Amino acid sequence: MNRYLLLAAAIVAEVAATTALARSDGFTRLWPSAVVVTGYGAAFYLLSLVLQTMPTGVVYGLWSGLGIVLITLVAWIWGRQPLDLPAVAGLALIVAGVLVINLFSRAGGH
Repeated sequence: MNRYLLLAAAIVAEVAATTALARSDGFTRLWPSAVVVTGYGAAFYLLSLVLQTMPTGVVYGLWSGLGIVLITLVAWIWGRQPLDLPAVAGLALIVAGVLVINLFSRAGGH
């Protein structure tokens, strides 16, 4: 399977788990807690598969950077958590960094 699809699936699983973590109420609510454990388990398993073919620093940079942007967007849309201009600028810099790595760096194992 394409390593970028696996990485995308790992990111989605991590974002789902993090979203559920906020709703697990300290692991006292069953279903959100189950999503947390399953989501993080899936995320790390998929991440381990990607790490077989790509450098650790690049994979972790992409996984964490895109995860930060996506979880922030989920919190903004679903959680109604406000974003101010500095937050949006910071997120834009993260996206720019991910693009630079993927489009211009030879470290990504393209």
